[in-house]
Amino acid sequence: MVPLLFLISIVVFTLAKLMPGDALSGKIDPTNTNPAYIAEMREKLGYNDPLYVQYVRWLSGVIQGDFGDSFIHKMPVSQLMGHRLSNTIFLALLSLLITYLIAFAAGIYAGRRPYTLGDNLVMALNYIAYAIPSFFAAIVAIYIFAITLGWVPASGTISVGGGEGWLASLLDRLKHAILPAFCLGLVQTAQYTQFLRNDIIESSRKEYVRTARAKGTSESLVYNRHILRNSLIPIVTFLGIDIGLLLSGAVITEKIFVYPGVGSLFIDSVSNRDYSVVMTITMMLSVMTLIGNLIADLLYGIVDPRIRLE
Repeated sequence: MVPLLFLISIVVFTLAKLMPGDALSGKIDPTNTNPAYIAEMREKLGYNDPLYVQYVRWLSGVIQGDFGDSFIHKMPVSQLMGHRLSNTIFLALLSLLITYLIAFAAGIYAGRRPYTLGDNLVMALNYIAYAIPSFFAAIVAIYIFAITLGWVPASGTISVGGGEGWLASLLDRLKHAILPAFCLGLVQTAQYTQFLRNDIIESSRKEYVRTARAKGTSESLVYNRHILRNSLIPIVTFLGIDIGLLLSGAVITEKIFVYPGVGSLFIDSVSNRDYSVVMTITMMLSVMTLIGNLIADLLYGIVDPRIRLE
């Protein structure tokens, strides 16, 4: 992970420097357009230093927890991220929970009853979920569930007042996050359902399953111990990848639902050329992807003891 993070940091810094303009305009007096003053500020802020000097200075700050300052929000990036990151993590965890609950229920149901009416219905819904872009699903969901039915709010994270007590506050946050969380995990839900269904059907035809049935093992035990556990391995692989993908996928979803998280902050920072924030969020998404892969590697040993023995 360390060499990968080092290479990613070089790519992130280089791409930020290749973007048009720089953050100088947010750090100087906008009423003073004197070329001498601007040149003096560029020298003072280090924008005239060689790129490798600027990179080393930025990287040393990142290692020490100093991500620079946001010139748009007029505060340190770490403080700004703290305000937004909790909302995005809450949204991502809720999306993961919804995704796995639906995928496991639908995948196991379809896998145990292949080629029946129920299985065909699950597969049809899967193909629809695959085909619909997340932004279009978000717009349709807002129109149906927020505007027409009025079941959930269309934007924000909390209502005015936010409810009294921690339970009321939590329920209020869930009410605001349930719709964007579902739209965020829609494609992953269809993907996991498809993989789990296909793997259960394939595993049920293998010799060790036929042997277990021939020994008189109950059908529920065959599915739960011999089939389902082996079918979980591909799902665990996607779990590690999804930790990073959900945070990056929240960029579009948060913008549509006006959800104040890291994703909407990233789009606003790119538009305003707030480079410190852009580089910090990009590095954070890279780190989360690597950590997700590490978690997947550790979960392999729990799901399949043979991997742990190797």
